[in-house]
Amino acid sequence: MSPAAGRDYPGSYAELRVWFDQDWKCLDYLDWIRWPDGLICPGCGGRHGWRLCDARWLCGTCKRKVSATAGTIFDKTRTPLTVWFAAAWLVVSSKTGVSATQLRREMELGSYQTAWAMLHRYRTVMVRPGRDRLRGDVEVDESFLGGPEPGVPGRGALGKVLFAAAVEVNEGRIGRARLGVIPDASAVSLAAFLDASVEPGSRVITDGWSAYPGATRDRYPHQGTSMAASGLHAHEVLSAVHLVFSLAKRWVMGTMQGSVSPEHVQAYFDEWVFRFNRRNSRSRGLLFHTLLRQAVDGQPVTYRSLRKAGRTRPAPPPARGARQPPPSLDVGRPELPWR
Repeated sequence: MSPAAGRDYPGSYAELRVWFDQDWKCLDYLDWIRWPDGLICPGCGGRHGWRLCDARWLCGTCKRKVSATAGTIFDKTRTPLTVWFAAAWLVVSSKTGVSATQLRREMELGSYQTAWAMLHRYRTVMVRPGRDRLRGDVEVDESFLGGPEPGVPGRGALGKVLFAAAVEVNEGRIGRARLGVIPDASAVSLAAFLDASVEPGSRVITDGWSAYPGATRDRYPHQGTSMAASGLHAHEVLSAVHLVFSLAKRWVMGTMQGSVSPEHVQAYFDEWVFRFNRRNSRSRGLLFHTLLRQAVDGQPVTYRSLRKAGRTRPAPPPARGARQPPPSLDVGRPELPWR
């Protein structure tokens, strides 16, 4: 049975705040998503257990105490789940998502580092394992992320992030997209990107770059158009993929203000693609539900593993001094301040 608004997920932000106004409700929702038919112990795989008074499970096989957040991206978090849920809604509720600076301000978090790590943990689960590859007619091209740099122009430029995009095209309409950082524009690198993104047998439409015949050989029918010979501009021949380039770069420079380190570019691309490929979804609540389902299936991610220095802007250093847990959005039954 397909998930339904009002039963399996909130249909609006107002309903989200009613459903998840207390942390224990958030924990129970994660429990229901992760084990809809009862406990499956992550330690021994046992399917028999008991609920404890502290909302954890006691495995009947290995006697291990298990929480619904254990072994997920919420593992050992000190951030209240009400804040996690509100952040998830902000990530999926608009085409532009939310930056760490805005999330910190909206949720009144104690540090930028907390907001930055929360968003990156969500980004780690935005690519569903085993997802379907693109099929049919697929436009493919490469582009750069980064401002003007001295040196060789074009595909040989240094100091920028080179990435490839693949976009489904069906009778002039844009379908799903994939974005991937690549080390160079060689046939080997492009072949690896195509293999991960495009179903074999699909027609790959590209410009006249010499690496594409080798990258597509024996796996994809290839249609290449030389820009010089045709007299056309790249955005005229590959209109869909260049629109995707424009939208993705505008998001990086707009919402993220260009503050994206090269080591984390792929994570930001994964977030953008997650929303773009679901742009026609009728319900933001369903995207919220999808993100949380993938979050409980994800693996724990530490701040230390996320914090890598980048050439454009380093990942934020650890906060100085004693860190206090962020305030929960669980406010109980407040007084009427306007009285």
